[in-house]
Amino acid sequence: MNPWILAIRPRTLPAAIGPLLIGNILAFQLPKFSLVIAGTSMLCAIILQISVNLANDYFDFENGIDTKERLGPIRVTQGGLLSSTKIRNAMILCLMLALIVGSYLIWHGGWPIAILAALSILAAVSYSGGPYPLASHGLGEVTVFIFFGLVAVIGSYYLQAGETHLSAWILGCAIGFLNAAIMLVNNTRDMLTDTKTGKRTLAVRVGEGQSRLLYQTFLFLPFAFIIGGFLLGFLPGLPVLLASLSLIVARKLNVDFSNASGAELNPLLARTAMLTIIFSVLFSIGLLFT
Repeated sequence: MNPWILAIRPRTLPAAIGPLLIGNILAFQLPKFSLVIAGTSMLCAIILQISVNLANDYFDFENGIDTKERLGPIRVTQGGLLSSTKIRNAMILCLMLALIVGSYLIWHGGWPIAILAALSILAAVSYSGGPYPLASHGLGEVTVFIFFGLVAVIGSYYLQAGETHLSAWILGCAIGFLNAAIMLVNNTRDMLTDTKTGKRTLAVRVGEGQSRLLYQTFLFLPFAFIIGGFLLGFLPGLPVLLASLSLIVARKLNVDFSNASGAELNPLLARTAMLTIIFSVLFSIGLLFT
């Protein structure tokens, strides 16, 4: 496979696509809904996700976290497929592209979007780099919940509506937990190597047993959020019903996660990411027919 494809990590992109899909479809029936804004926000989110992946590859190699003992898919820098300089330059280029694309969104959405854009770019770099790497201090899942949940859904809805709505907050939390589950799988798999290199992820801090319990919580809380949103009158019934069908996938993931460890968790990483897309697509289909 082309090393740049490996570096981009296409299997992680559902984490960016899912929340933007829901945020935009939630605003689809508004009179001022814009396909241009929807497409631009989606593109910007994907570029930022790629930036995070490249930054993670670069900084983990430079900080000695990625070693030959790594159990996950090959990292192109550690594997010698691409130089750290090339990855660093690609990361900077992607961040610049995200800023260029995002400038249109900032012009459209004003200062609230400007603040979110600045924080998103800062988080993309600080996740693995800087003086206090968030991922190395147990804040990876929290960061993903905030930026690939709340910020992505609420921000994309705000761009279309010019305001926020409680339904966007509920769905932002739901998607945030699903995406945090992706990160938890990754960190649980890497517990042994992360411990050796001093990377104190959430999984390292709480241990394997609690990580399994957290994963279960992250998988099933989204369904509690959307069902609660329906019962309180903030979400329509059809999208909630359709999205709840993905409980079948969530339950199977939970069983498989409970019985796997180490490299056996690699397939679950992509499958957990697909749960985000399945949930998002089903909910969005329901919204379109409501």
